Amino acid sequence: MMRRRLTAFLACLFLGASLAASAGPADDRKALSEHYKQHLPGVKFEDYVLGALALNKDALDQYESIMIFPPFVNDVDDGRKIWEKPFKNGKKLSSCFPNGGKNVAGSYPYFDNASGKVITFENALNACLKANGEAELKYGGNDLGLLSAYVKSLSDGMKVQVKVEGPAALAAYEKGKTHYYSRRGQLNFSCASCHIDNVGKFIRSEQLSPMIGQAAHWPEFRAGTELVTLQGRFRQCQKNVRAAPLEFNSEEYNNLEYFLTYMSNGLPMQTPVFRK
Repeated sequence: MMRRRLTAFLACLFLGASLAASAGPADDRKALSEHYKQHLPGVKFEDYVLGALALNKDALDQYESIMIFPPFVNDVDDGRKIWEKPFKNGKKLSSCFPNGGKNVAGSYPYFDNASGKVITFENALNACLKANGEAELKYGGNDLGLLSAYVKSLSDGMKVQVKVEGPAALAAYEKGKTHYYSRRGQLNFSCASCHIDNVGKFIRSEQLSPMIGQAAHWPEFRAGTELVTLQGRFRQCQKNVRAAPLEFNSEEYNNLEYFLTYMSNGLPMQTPVFRK
C-alpha cells in the first residue's frame, strides 16, 4: 500500500508539464530524494555521484583501483592543450571565465534570459572561441569533449549549484522534466523507466543508476579512452530504446541537461571518470 501511494505521489509530481503549478524544482528534488531513500536505503546522499558504483562494492573497489592510474590521462591532457592554446589576439579560453576557469563548471547549465535559452558548459566554451575570432568546435565532437573533460576537472569537488530562477527558466526546466518522463521508441521507455522505476535493477549486465548524481560526472571515458559526453549518453539511451536520437545541442537536450543537472544540486562534481 505504501509503495502504491508513493508511486501515485511521484506521478502527480513529475509526469507532464501540465502539473507544473503543483510542484516546483525544489519539491521535485525533495520527492525524488525521498523515493531513493525508500528504494536504496543503504546509499548515502553524497555517494549518488558514484552512480551505479554506489550499489556494488566490488565494482566500486575495481573502479578505485583503476583510478589510481587513470587510463585517460593522456586524453585529458589533449584537452588541456586546447585550453591553453593562445588565440590569435593573444588571449586564451581561461580569459572568458571567472578564476581562470576553476570551480565554475558546477554552475552550468544556466538559463540565459537575454537569449531565452539554456546555456550548457560546452556552449560557453564555444561562445568564448567565437567572441575571440576563433572557430567553434563541433558540438558532440571529440575535441570539444576533451576540452570539456579537462576544464571540468578544474572544478572537481565543486558542488553542483544550478539555479532555476524566473518564469522562463522554470519553463525550460519543465520542458526538460517532461522529456525525462515521456515514453518513446519501440520499447516505450522513458528515462524514468530505468533510473527511477527500476533503479538498482540490471538490464543485461548493466546496473541501473539513480538519477540524482548522474549529471555530476561527465564527460566520462568508457573502456579506457572512449570519451562520452552527457548528451552523447542521451543519444545512446534513445538508440537503446529504439527511438531516433536528437541532435547535439538541440533545445530538447539542453533543457533535459538543465533539469537533470538541477537534480544533482549539492553533490560534488567528479570529473572526469572511468566507466566500463
